[in-house]
Amino acid sequence: MPPAPRGSLGLPIALIIGSCLSLQFGAALAVQLFPTLGSWGLTSLRVTLAAAALLIVARPALHRWTRDQWLTVAGYGLALGAMNGLFYASLEHLPLGPAVAIEFLGPLLLAAALSRRGSDIAWVAVALAAMALFAVDGMLGSDPLDPFGVFLVLCAAACWALYIVLGSRVSRSVPGLGGLSVGLAVAAVALIPFGVPAVGTVISDPSLIPLVIGTVLLASVVPYSFELVALRRLPQRVFGVLLALEPVFAALFGWLLLSQALSPLRVIAIALVVAASIGTTLGARRAQPVEEPPVITSEIRL
Repeated sequence: MPPAPRGSLGLPIALIIGSCLSLQFGAALAVQLFPTLGSWGLTSLRVTLAAAALLIVARPALHRWTRDQWLTVAGYGLALGAMNGLFYASLEHLPLGPAVAIEFLGPLLLAAALSRRGSDIAWVAVALAAMALFAVDGMLGSDPLDPFGVFLVLCAAACWALYIVLGSRVSRSVPGLGGLSVGLAVAAVALIPFGVPAVGTVISDPSLIPLVIGTVLLASVVPYSFELVALRRLPQRVFGVLLALEPVFAALFGWLLLSQALSPLRVIAIALVVAASIGTTLGARRAQPVEEPPVITSEIRL
């Protein structure tokens, strides 16, 4: 991607910030639906709606796909569905800010595993120090993090790393949006057992429909659309740095909309994760050709 002209950076930067704000606002809205639909039920509804929309747009030529393409896309879709479902499940037990920060361990550890540079190892150490601060806060603070919630978000982090690896393979083997649309369809099928009860709940209580639609728009359609537009005009290095600010926006919206207080130790831990994410992104951009994407990459906004 060629560097964007200096004067044109304002709008794409605003779009990325708007994407982060929309995503975290959508997540905060989703938390309100967990008691009635469940985290996995809501994830199923969102994945299914997103899959239906993208399949109509992409119209992939499935009859031309090879066995290897199908296997890669299937694994990608399962990783995508598990990543989003586990993350939403963790939000039933954890505040939004710490959950987002902990999930960033996935791409950070992946960056260290794929890199031979000592700086990446150092940034991972910074992120692990942040996790240690979360643990200390849990022992000393009045509102410790739920261990089961931490386990769930660590599983989501592992799925995020797997999603990045498989997503890279899908982007090379399947043209256009075909891989993404079919991957979403695979995730939707895998989540059907959770989605059927959720659909029944929505049908029996139509007042939930605006909240569901709002969650889908704010946590999926708006941020993903904003990012696609911004990436056409924004250097990927800048994109990666801005994306690394997501834990900050998550903590802010958790505080403003969900009354989730943050202790000083948690604020420091989140700041360390953001620093590690920015450091890894900048290091990756210096070490890789311009056309390659940064290691800290956007997850699908579901």
